[in-house]
Amino acid sequence: MPITTDIALAVERLRQGGVVALPTETVYGLGADASNSGAVQRIFAIKGRPADHPLIVHMGDAYMMQAWAREIPPAAIRLAERFWPGPLTLILKRGQTPLEVTGGQDSVGLRVPGHPVALDLLRAFGGGVAAPSANRFGRVSPTRAEHVRDEFGESVDLILDGGDCTVGLESTILSLLDEQPRLLRPGMISIAELEIVIGMPILGPQDRGDIRAPGLMESHYAPDTRLLPCPSEELATTVRKLTEAGLRVAVMTRTVVGGALPAETHPLTMPIEPADYGRQLYASLRRLDDGDFDIIVVEQPPDNDSWRAVNDRLGRASHGASS
Repeated sequence: MPITTDIALAVERLRQGGVVALPTETVYGLGADASNSGAVQRIFAIKGRPADHPLIVHMGDAYMMQAWAREIPPAAIRLAERFWPGPLTLILKRGQTPLEVTGGQDSVGLRVPGHPVALDLLRAFGGGVAAPSANRFGRVSPTRAEHVRDEFGESVDLILDGGDCTVGLESTILSLLDEQPRLLRPGMISIAELEIVIGMPILGPQDRGDIRAPGLMESHYAPDTRLLPCPSEELATTVRKLTEAGLRVAVMTRTVVGGALPAETHPLTMPIEPADYGRQLYASLRRLDDGDFDIIVVEQPPDNDSWRAVNDRLGRASHGASS
């Protein structure tokens, strides 16, 4: 599967019904013409994604909302003006979007990505591109073109290289289907930022009802290697017990210096700031997952709104793990 920077070639593949991996500021996506049901079905087959899990339609401009959604509320216009292009997905009532894209729901997720290569591709293509993250279903998302190649081999028609993703975590997903907006998936755009723009409170993820959206499974974004979150004050003791039990341990730490950990462990120092941490999270998980480790212990970040998206991804990536 070729890795290229040729946007014209990627557009040609999309128009031929191909599946093209494309960069966004969040993660790389696995894209197909959103109006081509057969091409969209190929995405599900390549990823191993259940057919009832909706995809997000990526657009080159906000005015294209009316081509995919109906009864667009004023809040959607205000949010698009403020955050698009950018890492925000809006859930609206479905317009002419094929049901294959929406997982059979009468709603659709839309966004205009904030990556120059993605925008050039989408504007040259002229239509919507349905694109989930370019990884096998439930696994760690890709933030580099090489990650997509390693994940899929020859299954994808083309990989459009746009360098490393600058956000590194999937978009914030906000539902505007009901009178009161609902946050379905946290991202680097916070609830507080959204509420300022729309002027009303937003319900949290626990109140999402029966709306299906990407990234809501309890186990998701997961490496093959077992991932164990651990409070800072317990990190050194937990790691010592694991190494004494004969396990090969990697440690993702923010504040605990390597000298406090057993010499036989493999420490990886992560950034202190949430945006920097999010940018590096998936690449770090992939790197450690490729190592010869039995377990990856992660120092738990702070429990506050700034870290909500990172904690969400770590929680899903480690779902079911225990010490």
